[in-house]
Order: sequence, then structure tokens, then C-alpha cells
Amino acid sequence: MKKLLTSILAVLSTTVALQAQRAVESPKLVVGIVIDQLRGDYLNQFYELFGEGGFKRLMRDGAYFHDTKFDFPKVDQASAIATIYSGANPWYNGIIGLHRFDREKKKAISSLLDPSYMGNFTDETVSPRPLLVSTITDELKEATDGFGTIFSFAPDYEAALLAGGHAADGAFWIDNRNRKWATSTYFPNIPFYFELENSKKSLADRMESMVWKPLNAPTSYRFIPYQQKDFGFAYPFKRTRDNLLSFKTSGLINEEVNRMVLMFFDNETFGKHTFPDFLTLTLYAGAFQNKERNSHVVEMQDLYLRLDKQLELLLNRIDASVGLKNALVFVSSTGYFEENGYVPEKLNIPTGTFYVNRATALLNMYLMSIYGHENWVTGYYNHEIFLNKKLIEDKRLDLREFEEKAADFMIQMSGVQDVITSYSLLHNRSNNQIEEARNGFHRKLSGDLLIELQPDWQESNEDSKIEQPRVNKTAILSPLFFFGNGIKPIQVRRQVKATEIAPTVAYFLRIRAPSACSATILPEFQ
Repeated sequence: MKKLLTSILAVLSTTVALQAQRAVESPKLVVGIVIDQLRGDYLNQFYELFGEGGFKRLMRDGAYFHDTKFDFPKVDQASAIATIYSGANPWYNGIIGLHRFDREKKKAISSLLDPSYMGNFTDETVSPRPLLVSTITDELKEATDGFGTIFSFAPDYEAALLAGGHAADGAFWIDNRNRKWATSTYFPNIPFYFELENSKKSLADRMESMVWKPLNAPTSYRFIPYQQKDFGFAYPFKRTRDNLLSFKTSGLINEEVNRMVLMFFDNETFGKHTFPDFLTLTLYAGAFQNKERNSHVVEMQDLYLRLDKQLELLLNRIDASVGLKNALVFVSSTGYFEENGYVPEKLNIPTGTFYVNRATALLNMYLMSIYGHENWVTGYYNHEIFLNKKLIEDKRLDLREFEEKAADFMIQMSGVQDVITSYSLLHNRSNNQIEEARNGFHRKLSGDLLIELQPDWQESNEDSKIEQPRVNKTAILSPLFFFGNGIKPIQVRRQVKATEIAPTVAYFLRIRAPSACSATILPEFQ
């Protein structure tokens, strides 16, 4: 009898729990926050710096996934955000990076270049159309028959457009030339209050008086071991292009993005409609791009402190506007981190520089010795060599053999760890390395030889004179949070995939996952 009662009580309690879970309604507002280069180890190291309402609140009261994996190499802000919102890797979504190499123009161009649309408050001609698949925001727009409101905000247009998707009501970013908030004519209806705010309180005017100084005493920033500093910093942002780029990597950029988001909250009725609304914003947690000194340990800690305060402001506004039980907030990292600095020669740590022009010139000379005096190499971009495919086809050469000979030559160069041919990516799935490289490859946009450099080697393009970050294979913890909408506190230490974010958000919204998304929802929410 006792066992029977126990069994009945267990069944009843399980039934009640399931009914309670089903009773949670779909959110009236979704807020997607992607924090570029957010590091989980820094969240732990800087924990004592934070207040109670930002990161601590997410870590304490939300579903906290400690590490998110992007299943492809050369992750950057654009490829990461496209993957997060589409639930698909570059192989399908077509966003292989911030830029792509144009074979005809023989130069790198924006991955979102679209001359069909002019800019508003910008000369950039860009749109989300080069994103080849739908996003979770697109699916919400379709599910609500166009009535769900979608706005996107970011420091740069790549993040704003990719997170907003094809069907957004508006995507906004800070133009690098005029230092104003900008958008594209792709979005026909620009809110009047945006134009008014952009004219009366222009960032271009306000930046003249902005100075980034530490919020706390420099001696309190003691959470990066072995590099404690007892001096502060002060960075003014006068009207120069270089200073704007520094501003976008400073502790002040997140305050500016959040200012614009909160202004939209003041003018819109997010979460008060029959259908759900969706806001996306991109914040920054990477290294400060300023060369006044090599180490910015105080700046990094101050940036995280300021970021924490902005998260608290935003969560409080969401709570006050719609109530957190009616809102779903997810916070994700972009899964990579670009470090500043160099390796001092006196330390004798293995390092070096891979000179792009020399390497491609030598490769072309080698190919000429075999196939004749022609320009066989079209260009090089982002660790990829682009061969002259039209010439190879016109000469009726075997592309597979051609690529293999080129790869055999390149693998012998100093600093080259591995070379993968496009043929092997398209026709060979025999190992994990090939599969991961394939995920980040697009057959119409990527190069023909993918070059992997040895750790701590740096790529140098003699023409562009742009310094590329050193290769670093060290794993960075990329945290993911889900918060609000009846989500119970939980900590998950297993590695999850970035492609699982979009179907999970779709599950909460009760809508279809994006068109190229094959991943399932995170099992913790099933």
C-alpha cells in the first residue's frame, strides 16, 4: 500500500510539473544579445567586480551554458552572428567572414555588399540579402504575418544586418565616416524619432567631449594575475577615423548601443502586441584597439565592469516594460578572441610571419614551371588562396591534380601547418578536420586552398599593410545564457553548439526553426 501511494504521488508530481511547464506562454518579447568575444574565463575572474543585476543575475537565475562551440575555423563576428541567428554554418548560410574575396575584382569586399540599396546617414551600400538562408527573426516575421516588430542594433553594419535578418523593420549601426547612427534604404520605414535623435544628439557631436576613464580606482582592477597596474588611463575621442575605431572597441561603445536601444523602448510598445516582438543587439567585450601601449589589463576589466552595468540597465528596463516572465533573453558570445600584442624575441617562443605576397608569387612561379607562363594565382585573402579557375578550365587541366600540386608546394613553406584543397572539402568527408573546415567553407565564395598557419605565427600582407592577429589555438570558453520566460536556474558544463541556439529560441516562440537549421533544441528545455 505504501509503495502504491508513493508511486501515485510520483506520477502526480510529474504530471503537475509537466503541466506547469506547458503553462508557460510563449514570450511577448525576445531580446537577443550577442557579445562579441565574450570570454567565460573573464566572467569568473572578474566576478567580484560585477553588481548583482547583470552577469551575476544571469549566472545565478538563468540557464547558464558554460561553453558554446562554433563548428568551423576562422570564426569572426559576421560568421558567428550569422550562425547564431540562422542555426546553420557558413557552408549553408554563405557568410564566411566579415569580408570575402571577389575573384573578378581581385580584392576583398564586404560580405554584405549590395549596390541595389543606398545608405541612410552612411555611404555604405549593404543589405542582408547576401545571407543565403532565413534567420530566427525572419521566421518570427513570417509566423506573425508580418506583425511582429523586429529591430536590430550594433556598432557595425555586419552585426546589425545579420542579426536583424531579411525581414527586420530596421537595422542600425554607427557609420565609420560620419560617426552617426546609420541604416540602409533596404528598410523603407525609418522611425521619425530615430532621425530626430540622430540629428539632435548626434554621436559625432557628443564624441568631442567623451573620454574613457576607469570607473573604479586602477588598484581595484586586480583580477588579471601577474599584470596588475597601479595607474589609470584616459582616452579622448576626437574627430578622426582612427579614434572612432578605437571608440568602437572601448568601454564606452556598449553604453552608446544601449542608449539607442533604450531610446527605442521609450518610443515603441515592445511586448505589448498580440504577436511577439524581437530586439537584437550586439555588444563588445574584445581587446581595446589602441597602440599607446601593448598591455590593456586595466582597460579590459573596466570594459567588463561597464558592460555589466549596461546589462543590468537593459534587464531592468525589460522587466519594467513587459515583465521578465513575458520576455525571453538570450546572451551569447561569438566564440573567438583576438589578442593584441607580440611575442618578444628574447623569450625564444616559436613564432614567425607568413608573408602573403611572397608566398603567392613563389606558388605562381612553381605552377608556371609546370603548366606554362600564365597567372595561375588570382589572389589571397583570410588564409585562403584563390586560383584562376577559368584559366584552368580553358586549358582543360584536371582541377583536382592542379590543387594537389599547389598544396604540396605550399605545405613546404615556413609557418604552414596544413593545406586543404577545395576538392577535398567538396568530395571527401573522411575525418573531423575535413568536416570542420567544410562547415566554414562555401563552394561559391571560398578559396581553393585553405592555409592553416602554425600557432603564434602571424599573417602579413605587404600590399594592405594590415596587421592580422597571431594564430592562437587556445580554447576560449564562450558562455551562453537563457533568461526569463519561466526558465529555471541551471548550470550546464557540457559543450553545446552555436547552431542549437536558433532552434531553441524557435521552440520557445512556438514557430519553425530557420530554413537551413538541422540542429535540435537544447535538451535541457525539452
